[in-house]
Amino acid sequence: MAKHGVVREDRPPANALRAVRSKGDPKAAARSDALDRLIHERLRLGIVSALAVNESLSFSDLKKLMKTTDGNLSVHARKLEEADYIACTKSFEGRMPRTEYRLTAVGRRALERYLDHMEALIRATRER
Repeated sequence: MAKHGVVREDRPPANALRAVRSKGDPKAAARSDALDRLIHERLRLGIVSALAVNESLSFSDLKKLMKTTDGNLSVHARKLEEADYIACTKSFEGRMPRTEYRLTAVGRRALERYLDHMEALIRATRER
């Protein structure tokens, strides 16, 4: 819980992680500790997921899809690029700049690990 009783949406509730840990499954506890915080952020998860099902997407395509601003998309895409999760190619179409993104092999593996982790948390929570 954050200030004034507001739950932050970018984090799973602490009691959900404690529930997984308390099940006595050391693998589940390890998985909950290994959450990829880079991908877990809502907009970055959206970017990586969109690129996982598309060969590539332009900056404007991602901006529309994510319903975000230029600056917000730019900051989050840069973080993913620095982690080598996505690759960025810049070119021109006539006189107009075009920025294209694609998911890298490193990014695809990171997304797979993240999805496996979240599935394990969901399974452990439902079993409870």
